[in-house]
Amino acid sequence: MKILLAPDKFKGSLTAQEVCTSLAAGIKKSHPNATIISKPLADGGDGSLEVLDYYLDLKTISKIVQDPLGRPISANYKIAKDTAYIEMAAASGLVLLQAAERNCLITSSYGTGELIADAIQNGATKIYLFIGGSATNDGGIGIAAALGYQFYDGAGQILKPVGENLENIAKIDNSQVRFDWNKISVRVICDVENPFYGKNGAAYVYAAQKGASPTDIVYLDKGLRSLANQLVAHNYPNIAQVAGAGAAGGVGGGAIAFLNASLQSGIQTFMELTQLESAIKDCDIVITGEGKLDKQTEQGKVISGVCQLAKKYNKRVLAVCGAADFPVPTSLGLEKVYTIMNRATSLEDAMTNARIFLLEIGSELLR
Repeated sequence: MKILLAPDKFKGSLTAQEVCTSLAAGIKKSHPNATIISKPLADGGDGSLEVLDYYLDLKTISKIVQDPLGRPISANYKIAKDTAYIEMAAASGLVLLQAAERNCLITSSYGTGELIADAIQNGATKIYLFIGGSATNDGGIGIAAALGYQFYDGAGQILKPVGENLENIAKIDNSQVRFDWNKISVRVICDVENPFYGKNGAAYVYAAQKGASPTDIVYLDKGLRSLANQLVAHNYPNIAQVAGAGAAGGVGGGAIAFLNASLQSGIQTFMELTQLESAIKDCDIVITGEGKLDKQTEQGKVISGVCQLAKKYNKRVLAVCGAADFPVPTSLGLEKVYTIMNRATSLEDAMTNARIFLLEIGSELLR
């Protein structure tokens, strides 16, 4: 029997590689002769570079950049030949802030722009930008500012590239832009399809978790709407309703406008980079998983992507998760879902002893 393990990380507990290792050890206990293929995955969020490192020969580069609040921080990105892989979370991530520091009116994606600039100076002409886990709602003007764009208010004063200034932008100056975006390929990897602004846009859907109050959310949404209008007025693309433009507080749309970027599904990108389809085609059963299976799972998450490919080849699919909202959508086609929370005494127990629980589940999966 050939078994394919293709999970995402269990956020806050185990990496995708560690999930594979624990499940594989459990499976070997009950099926010692099974052939197990591990394909750890990600969907473009934080942790993506760690997964890429598993497959590619990447060099790590460190750079002192600004964190979301403008403080110096050492952030890493990866490079191989002419291609750079950058995680927004490394420089502009929510994980870099204490809970009391979260305030996306004043946070900026500037540090991510500094990483992009450094990668280009190190020879990169292709950039994969993974934008999950951001602490910002600045429409990408922070990234743009680090690359030479300048933003002015109606009085001709230069603006700090933060969310609270979006509504004040009256002029966009690209005369100091440092790179030719027609010669650099930027692919933005994200796992959501939200528009730039509106009730399903960046501010209304994601700003609260980044520290915004209900009043702040209304203000930030107006700011994103204003930026979109200013972009059109300055002959940039109309990004208002582009699917994914609202990702990472509007970085998805800002990257299209300022960096001539294209948006790509995170799981689709990883399935291509890891040659997942050929592995699914060649296996007998697929085991996938993620920290929590919920209503977002169908919207471009790892389990959804794996299930789609498995259906194509009529493969059985089991899921192992930290937790799950039941009933599980039948559209995924999962044969069965196993959860750690069904065994653990508490969330703390589940997080702390995830390896042990996965070992147990692995030994029972195929009985």
